Amino acid sequence: MRFFSSKRERRLWFALAIVLLAIYSTLGQVPAMVAALGTDLVESVEANLVFALLILLVLIPVFFVDKRLARLELAVGIGILAVFLITWLRLGSWEERTHLFEYALVAALVHEALLERRDQGRRVPAPTVLALLISLLLGLLDEGVQYLLPNRVFDPVDVAFNSLAATVIIGSRWLFRLLRAWVERRRG
Repeated sequence: MRFFSSKRERRLWFALAIVLLAIYSTLGQVPAMVAALGTDLVESVEANLVFALLILLVLIPVFFVDKRLARLELAVGIGILAVFLITWLRLGSWEERTHLFEYALVAALVHEALLERRDQGRRVPAPTVLALLISLLLGLLDEGVQYLLPNRVFDPVDVAFNSLAATVIIGSRWLFRLLRAWVERRRG
């Protein structure tokens, strides 16, 4: 028996590995990157809007992957993404914003991979809860690695941002799936 239930599940786990590699490999580099780009550019409204749009281009396919959406589902999905975007724009520092994006993406990939595994007939107990736990542990691992780096510290606030991002995106995806089931029952 193969480890992955489908090619799609394998692609999702591979995408997660790439995202985690990118996150962990740049842990000590964020202050240097901000300094190289310049604080004014990083904190400018224009740069943040461009970055936010790029984030939406990444999150939308993950959020709506392989789905044919009803108007109500589309409206709710756009509302969830808008709230996420507004939250992202209101955060004070660039590093806080990146935590929100990074762990929303991590959580969405973990959740989608577990759902794909379950949908292919594999046993996945409580995929939403399991995805949340895995995402929270990966966010905690992020901070644990930073504790070991000489120029970084373990920051409980960052753990909270990682946890918030994972909880919001997985909770939104769970709500979205409930809405989809309700729409399908009404159609049928």
